Order: sequence, then C-alpha cells, then structure tokens
Amino acid sequence: MTERIVIVGNGMAGARLASELHARDGDRKVTVLGAEPHRAYNRIMLSTLLAGKIGEPDVELAEVAGQGVDLRTAVTVTAVDRAGRTVRTHDGDRIPYDHLVLATGSRAIVPPLPGLDGPELPERVVPFRTLDDCRRILAVAEGARRVLVLGGGLLGLEAARGLAARGLDVAVVHPVPYLMERQLDPAGAAVLARTLAGLGVTTHLSVSATAVAADADGVRLDLADGRSLDADLLVVSCGVRPDTALAASAGLAVERGVLVDDRLRTSDRCISAIGDCAQHDGVLTGLVAPAWAQARVLAQVLTGEDPLARYRPKPVVTRLKAAGIDLAAMGDPAGDGPGEELTFTDPARGTYARLRIHDERLTAAILLGDNPAVGTVIQLFDRGQPVPADRRSLLLGRAFGAAPAEPAATPALMPDAATVCQCNNVSKGTLVSCWRSGARTVDAVVAGTRAGTGCGGCRDAVAGIVEWLSSVDSVEVAR
Repeated sequence: MTERIVIVGNGMAGARLASELHARDGDRKVTVLGAEPHRAYNRIMLSTLLAGKIGEPDVELAEVAGQGVDLRTAVTVTAVDRAGRTVRTHDGDRIPYDHLVLATGSRAIVPPLPGLDGPELPERVVPFRTLDDCRRILAVAEGARRVLVLGGGLLGLEAARGLAARGLDVAVVHPVPYLMERQLDPAGAAVLARTLAGLGVTTHLSVSATAVAADADGVRLDLADGRSLDADLLVVSCGVRPDTALAASAGLAVERGVLVDDRLRTSDRCISAIGDCAQHDGVLTGLVAPAWAQARVLAQVLTGEDPLARYRPKPVVTRLKAAGIDLAAMGDPAGDGPGEELTFTDPARGTYARLRIHDERLTAAILLGDNPAVGTVIQLFDRGQPVPADRRSLLLGRAFGAAPAEPAATPALMPDAATVCQCNNVSKGTLVSCWRSGARTVDAVVAGTRAGTGCGGCRDAVAGIVEWLSSVDSVEVAR
C-alpha cells in the first residue's frame, strides 16, 4: 500500500525533505504544499540578490517533481484534522496523509511601533525575510538614495551590506550597545562596525525606535533619544518567530516552537516537524545546516532506512559572508567558563580574533577579517580536536618559530574527514569519491554532493579540490 506523506512548507527544510524521500526506495506518495507562489529558493542567498551579485534564477533550489512527488505552490494549509488524518487548504481541498510533516518555517517580527501597527505595512517599509520581500526592497531601492535598516543582527547587516553595494547610503539602527550580540562580543562588534563604516554603512547603537511615519515620498524613523532619521526605504530586520499557528490550532505541544523528540516526532506520532518551526531539546535552530540534518534523519526514519535514526545537533558555526566582510563565530561569546582566553585586535585592518580554550579544546571563537586559519579553527571546533601548542597560529593565521609554516599549496594534505561544506556536512573524502565516480566539473560535484548549495561560502574550496583532482592522473590523498 502506498504511504502518503504530506509536507507543509516548501522552504529550505521542506524542499530538502522531499528530495531526501525521493532519493530513497519505497512505495510512497509525497505531497508538498508551499504557501509561497515560487519554486523553492535559497533564503541565505537573498542578501547576495540584494547586492546585485546574482539573479533570481541563482537562488532557486533544485526540486523534485513527478515520480511520486506532487508539488503545489501558492497553497495555504488552514487546518489539520488529526482524527481523520487530513489537512484542509485555503480553497477547501482536503488532502489525506499517513504521516504529516510541518516545515512551516518562521515569520519576520515586526515591532508594534506607531506607524507599523496597522494591518499592512506602508509601501516604503519592508521586512527582510522572503523572496517577495526582496523584490519589494529592490523595487523601492531603484529610485532611492538613503536606506534605514532596523536591526543589527545577522540578517539586518547582510541586507545593509547588500544595499550599500548598490551605492545606497545605508544606516543601521540597533537598540543594543553592539552589533550581532548573539554571536559577537563588544570588542569584535566594534571592529565590525568600523569595517561597515568603511563600506558605506553607518550604525546607530543603544537607541530604540519609537515610531515610524511613511508616505509616498519617504519614511521617517523616530528614536528614543529625540532624533529622527529620514530615508527613502526602511528595511525591518528585528528577528524571526517560529510559525507555530497551524500546530497550535491542531492541539500539538508548542512552546517557542513545535516540540519534537530525537526522531523529530511531535506529540502526535503521525506528525513530525523540522526546520525553523521545530523546537528540539529546548533549542530552536534558525540555521540551514540543522534543518537539512533534520530532513536527512526524518527521511531515514520515515522510509525505514534507519527507523532508529536520531537527530543529534552539531555545534553551530555562524558565517557572515559579504563583500568586504568575513566573519565566523562559534560557541557562546558571552560565556565566561574556565580555560584560556586569547584575543587579537587590529582595527585598522578590520581584524579581530578571540579564542576560548578549555582542556585543549576550542569552546568558542570569533574570527573577523582576513585570517587564513579560519578553516582550521572551524574544523577544530566542529570535531572537538586538540588545538596546537602554538595558539598564535590560530589567532593570526600563521605559525611562529625558526621555520614558519607555509600554507599548503595543494588539498592533498587535507585529511579526508575534513568538512568542506558546513551547511551540508560534506567532507573532502565525499568530494573525492564523487569525482572518482565520474563527476568531472565543479557543477557536477556540487550536484552530486550538495556542497556549496547552502551559504555558498565553500564554493571556492570545492572548486580548488576539483581543480586539484583534475590535475593529477591518480589521487593519493593524505589520511
């Protein structure tokens, strides 16, 4: 009997689950219901789209349709009948399921300020979350000179940098004393603010917005210190909130997100949840790598490939990759646990490094600016490996002593187990195996391994490994 699996949500989590299910044997019908009218797209790349570095086709994700997958876009699910095991859509359709997966994602938070508390936002005020938001921002920015961004977190800064790259005068307003407070410390954030200023982005910190006034000609943002800032466009990036409305109305257990166990099951064993809407072990993900890991585990469970598969979250690494900015942050920057603290700051060069080490293992790190050791630091943190005796090699990206270490001229010295793509957890060994199986171009290796399809930060590394593989007749890989 054909098993009916319905996925609510065609974002990065839902689309990946459909692909994972499609790749596995079995008699099943997968129905994907996406509220947005578009094909699945890479939300991480929207800031690059804002910057004009890529076009809309470049943010589309590879999808599976037909052959057991029924994809329906512009379909909103309004209710779940758990007793009858059906979902109801906005047009009155009822779709039966044997197993339901909620991948409803999250929604942008719009602060309830005067001027933003109506049923619809003014034309010149746009949140930064979806492809439609991106289109609206670009439409208004076409005739704009000045832009305000409300929110100095990761997404807000990506939007700010993207718009500044178009030659716009951009200012960020943030109520906290320093930028990206969830990932950075005050010293690192100060270096980042200086780097942003050099790229055309000014920052207004420790000040809250109190009201917004917008009309056809522009927008004014009133601040708690009595100032008012004028612009042609206001981009709202004040965080996101898991979209749990459907789960809550169905009577599922919900806290900040939909509660799930290690097998991603909700309080109803016939319903699972993954991605931004899911809360596992008290934690919300909000990043693509955990969502894709959840999709892989759930596919193993639902198809019977590994019914006992468990989701085990890995340490999270946050990357801010924008023109002129290279930032990697991992662990809790505010933590003050036992161990060593090492820091290095060079504001003039936009460089900052901070490492926390306990029992010879990295427990937290911030690397901002050009640091050749960033890949090594991420590997050490991700795999829990011992740090080198010469800590300065991690802070500064080079070793010291009589014979300074030279950077490897070939990926041959990289171990097979080294993770090249953090978003998809793809190792160098997997890339080599794909190449040996017949993939002879970067695009073919990317298609075969999914490396580089997340944030895109590893594309150069993937290309370098493919070039190396192509340049030798037989590959001898250091183990």
